[in-house]
Amino acid sequence: MIISDIAYEVFTVFNALRLVSYLPQIYKIARDTNGAATISYSTWILWTAANGSTAIYSFTNLGDITLAWTNGLNALCCIVVITLTAFKKRQYHLLSRQDSQRYPNAFSYTSARQRRRLI
Repeated sequence: MIISDIAYEVFTVFNALRLVSYLPQIYKIARDTNGAATISYSTWILWTAANGSTAIYSFTNLGDITLAWTNGLNALCCIVVITLTAFKKRQYHLLSRQDSQRYPNAFSYTSARQRRRLI
């Protein structure tokens, strides 16, 4: 076995692990009730672009289908994270808006003294 074969095997193992590692992140976002506030769009968009461009490059310039599929699946997982985050953020903002209308902030009430002045 030559060094390029070892490098290919290591690459394959770690990228398979990376694909599996998206699942806990997706699960945590799906269960999140605070609008996925800790998820950075810019980071995940950058990772999507990096994985997607590597997939395209490896397919068109290298002809390496395995590398293209691996990076394409990584890009797809990143898109799932971004989409799920956007959904959770929107859901959180809609629910918080409904809650604020249902349970207004204490500071939005007029005090008894202010009400007497209005009368």
